[in-house]
Amino acid sequence: MTISEAARQTGLQASAIRYYEQIGLLPAAARVSGQRRYDSSVLYRLAIIQRARQLGFTLDEIRQLCFGFRGVTSASQRWRTLNHKKLAELDTLLHGIKGMQRLLRKMMQKCHCATLDQCGKGIFLSGTTVGGTNSLCDMAKLHSNKKRLRNSRRGVL
Repeated sequence: MTISEAARQTGLQASAIRYYEQIGLLPAAARVSGQRRYDSSVLYRLAIIQRARQLGFTLDEIRQLCFGFRGVTSASQRWRTLNHKKLAELDTLLHGIKGMQRLLRKMMQKCHCATLDQCGKGIFLSGTTVGGTNSLCDMAKLHSNKKRLRNSRRGVL
């Protein structure tokens, strides 16, 4: 089959198929009058590549899936090994995402700044970094509290 036929049957662009061949994920195609000719097994390899991409695997991880195991390692064991690593990676990402969500909610509640400079000053002075627990850019509130404290020392309410 031609590259355009393989592209049509898999829903990929011909350029993607050429790229997968160029980086070694697909075997080099036979040439007839300068055109690539594939046998039907290329569709199966492309299906594996597409599924792996859908699952978030990088091209290097897909290369490992295809070529990074001894020949006697079953496909299911290859998938299990890579899936285990990918799930751990996703757990780490999920933990980071939840931390960002908490930070965003905290900023929504605490930030009363009128200007970005005021906000930046509050962030800078608090030493807050992503995941930090210090107060967040709440300079307006901070100034208000300082003013109240000064006034209370002077006996002014």
